[in-house]
Amino acid sequence: MEKLAHQAALIAAQKQIFYGEYFKKLSSIRNFNVDHQVILLIPDSTNNLNVRFADPSEVIRHHLESFAFFSRTTIAKIMASEVVLGFDQEIPVPKEKKKKKSKSLGEMQCEKDFTLATEVSEKDLVENSSNWPLLLKNIQKLNVKSAHYTPLTHGSSPLKRPLNEYMLSGFINLDKPSNPSSHEVVAWIKRILEVPKTGHSGTLDPKVTGCLVVCIGRATRLVKSQQGAGKEYVCIFNLHQAIDDVNKIRTVMDFFSGALFQLPPIISAVKRQLRVRTIYEAKILQFDEKKSQGIFWVSCEAGTYIRTLCKHIGLMLGSGGQMLELRRVRSGIQSEKEQLYTLHDILDAMWLFKNHNDESYLRRVIQPLEALLVTHKRVVVKDSAVNAICYGAKIMIPGVLRYEDGIELNEEIVVMTTKGEAIALAIAQMTTATMCTIDHGVVAKIKRVVMERDTYPRKWGLGTTASYKKKMIQEGLLDKYGNPNEKTPGSYLQMLQAGHIKSEPVTPRSASPVIKTEEEATLKRPKSPVSDDEDKKKHKHKKHKHDKHSSEAVQEELEEVASEKKKKKKKKKEKELTTED
Repeated sequence: MEKLAHQAALIAAQKQIFYGEYFKKLSSIRNFNVDHQVILLIPDSTNNLNVRFADPSEVIRHHLESFAFFSRTTIAKIMASEVVLGFDQEIPVPKEKKKKKSKSLGEMQCEKDFTLATEVSEKDLVENSSNWPLLLKNIQKLNVKSAHYTPLTHGSSPLKRPLNEYMLSGFINLDKPSNPSSHEVVAWIKRILEVPKTGHSGTLDPKVTGCLVVCIGRATRLVKSQQGAGKEYVCIFNLHQAIDDVNKIRTVMDFFSGALFQLPPIISAVKRQLRVRTIYEAKILQFDEKKSQGIFWVSCEAGTYIRTLCKHIGLMLGSGGQMLELRRVRSGIQSEKEQLYTLHDILDAMWLFKNHNDESYLRRVIQPLEALLVTHKRVVVKDSAVNAICYGAKIMIPGVLRYEDGIELNEEIVVMTTKGEAIALAIAQMTTATMCTIDHGVVAKIKRVVMERDTYPRKWGLGTTASYKKKMIQEGLLDKYGNPNEKTPGSYLQMLQAGHIKSEPVTPRSASPVIKTEEEATLKRPKSPVSDDEDKKKHKHKKHKHDKHSSEAVQEELEEVASEKKKKKKKKKEKELTTED
């Protein structure tokens, strides 16, 4: 039998069956799953082994005494030995291939630099940009307005910013715990991360849990746009009386869709005014008839009071109702399904960074602010126009590189760099069709600048006209603001009147200092006449409760009055005494 087992193992190895185990008793096969296959080694009259696959049931049915069961659990035993005992032939041992760890998409995006450089071909864009991060995803689908520009080394990809800058331009999708208020939670995060500024998008009541987008540093500039974004909630409600039919709740939930009048509940710290709020969709998920409790999901406008909605549902059913528990499952585009972190996660990430200098967990918890803007329509501008936009300039056609389809008039869009950084939120002044056909004009007006000034270098005032005006300012032919004076030549004035030169003031930084003469220095600007009312207002001093100086002055006045009264009393007494004498 042992020799038979060795032969079976040898045949198995030759046929690339990597392990053979010999069983003498049929009972041992009963413990295995019927779906497993066995290899039957049936000796014929000349003791040659016939090998074929079969099920364990076939072995039991034929009452075979000699068979081998090949399983994966003990492959390593026979693979460890190069030679089967009792035989001189070597068994070919296949080398184990080391499995390469497949990197996640996030790790790949963090390792590589992504930019819309001029040397990147359109073919590479089509193949690769579907996996590019944040605002650069599918950038090949954007319409090309101009392909020629000079890339600058300033700025960086949002995922590859230095940690300090990364933290001050990010946000956290926080799973708010029950009991603390939203302001308390935001203050705790500010203290944990040691950052100067934090804010949140949409207040949650103390007992409510779920998504709370906490913005840090520069990302607080997007708080207002996030506060107006749509929200989704899951609510547990209770009816005061049992109802006959569960379908009544479904009809009532369908009724509560669209614009509704709502009065804030008494518990809310808001002025109780009648408001109009829109509910986009609401559906019942579960209802327990015994307890008269149910769960529903609702997608609604920001500022909708779910507590009031539960009360209205109870009134419509004629039984009365109230809210028991509430959880926000989506705020804007951030949901509880992806990258939702607790306060403990933030504490752990900060502890790892401080004690082990490991910033990977901190970068995972904090997301760049560009992740909040991925649903906006995009306009890519040249690197030379970035700083001008940060200083409030309008987005003009010559500065645009790419723009997205479907941009409508007065729509909110995001202006971005070639590296995928968000510069500003803007209001579109042109549609996509207009941008295609025009080579001049204003594309969009700035709504909110997100990027810090001077992240990119100043590139305005470098043209021929600007250089000519700077030269004239240095020579004294124009004043320090670039306006004509008495020394300005007539040819320049004619060009100015004809419209060849724009009469825009030059920034004081670029202008040279104007030296005043002694006569100009001695002359003082006359003061404007001040009315009697204004003069009286100046002499009035407001007395505040917490003003130390005002309180001291009041005390001095009271003491003076008291001393005067005492003096008067003394004089009266002296007069009375003199009259009596």
